[in-house]
Amino acid sequence: MKNVALHTLGCKLNFAETSTVGRQFMSHGFGIVDFSRPADVYVVNTCSVTDRADRECRQIIRRILRQAPDAFIIVTGCYAQLRPDDVRRIEGVDLILGSHEKFHIFERERHFVKKAVPEIFVSCIDEAVEIEPAFSADVGGRTRAFLKIQDGCDYSCAFCTIPGARGQSRSLAVAEVVRQAEFLTRQGYREIVLTGVNVGDYGKNSGTSLFRLMKELGEVDGIGRIRISSIEPNLLSAEMVEYMCQSDTFCPHFHIPLQSGSDMILGKMHRRYRRQLYADLVASIKSANPDAAIGADVITGFPGESDQLFQETAEFLSDLPVSYLHVFTYSERPGTAASSLPSPVEPRIRHERSEILRILGRRKRHAFMSSFLGRTLPVLYESGTEESPRSGLTPHYIRVETADPSVRQNEIHFTHIFGIDGDTCLGKVRVHDRDVPSGELEASFAARSHSANYRPSSQEFV
Repeated sequence: MKNVALHTLGCKLNFAETSTVGRQFMSHGFGIVDFSRPADVYVVNTCSVTDRADRECRQIIRRILRQAPDAFIIVTGCYAQLRPDDVRRIEGVDLILGSHEKFHIFERERHFVKKAVPEIFVSCIDEAVEIEPAFSADVGGRTRAFLKIQDGCDYSCAFCTIPGARGQSRSLAVAEVVRQAEFLTRQGYREIVLTGVNVGDYGKNSGTSLFRLMKELGEVDGIGRIRISSIEPNLLSAEMVEYMCQSDTFCPHFHIPLQSGSDMILGKMHRRYRRQLYADLVASIKSANPDAAIGADVITGFPGESDQLFQETAEFLSDLPVSYLHVFTYSERPGTAASSLPSPVEPRIRHERSEILRILGRRKRHAFMSSFLGRTLPVLYESGTEESPRSGLTPHYIRVETADPSVRQNEIHFTHIFGIDGDTCLGKVRVHDRDVPSGELEASFAARSHSANYRPSSQEFV
């Protein structure tokens, strides 16, 4: 039996699609092996949001060739769609597939024998009207399943290559999403993450909406948790906020791209909102549920971002009750409107500004995690062995570790949060509804946990 190894760069949507490709290989008799092991075929599903993703793709292919020189290498995804000639020049690549061709590997290749010259199948994505279903299951052994509900984007953000890589916005039918969610629930997945390029745009071209889909999914029996991967601030309505904050199924976790706290930069970026809308949205979420997690994406070093305009972003974020930040350093992407804008920011300054915001983000995350010290939260445990702590997520997207040996993968346990270690909370699983540790004990743990180097011994969990 031949083996295939799969590697994903980029977003949760890419992960869902890679898993779907893996299932196709399994249906053709292939075994799935870890990417670090030698395999007969390698599939690299690429991203092209930043120039770093492009470089990483090239580095990964070189690594494949070192461990398996005769392997058949397939490169697909956004980088392959946008820059197929660049991929063709990477030594060792055999097959290059665009975004539409990603799910049709076996229509293009059956023997997987290395080629002297790579074959390229990349069609025009501009007129794409169909959406290929995808979800993560069977491949990867996770407790969370990423379910693709939408693809493409009709926005024209000045820094973004994704519309050119994935085409116009299109969505799966509500009934099809519900059917797939029911299937994943029967397979034992306890959490479903709704993914797409612009999830908030779901259904707009077919007479439905994300809110309608949310209500339909909320009625599916057996779904433990549903999480939305990311949603644009101008597409997150008040009724959706209220529904998510009151729902027993939807997690109180909102990942809302900001990109800049300066109205001038937001205008240059062609974003469809301004900072006051974002601030009002965050305030409404916190009013509906003070415990809600709110994550923000932000880009530093966009063309024209002066010291003063960056300071506007830093101060705006400092005052905003967000829970964590994803900070991206701006990089020029060929074919985007931003690539030709005047007043580029020196790369050194871009990276300095990114580090300033990452430090702020770490403080925000620590403050948010600290607000749960001494409380008991449901944790869906995803991993852990006899030798290492069990690790899982709360509905608020907080990573929790416990040393309790009774915890198994894919189980939800009420866990008492008693400490913090870096980006992870430390917890003690409540067994048989036993009382959580005393106030004196948890105060002791909380005090010591503020040290960045603190790592409790296993005896402290019992």
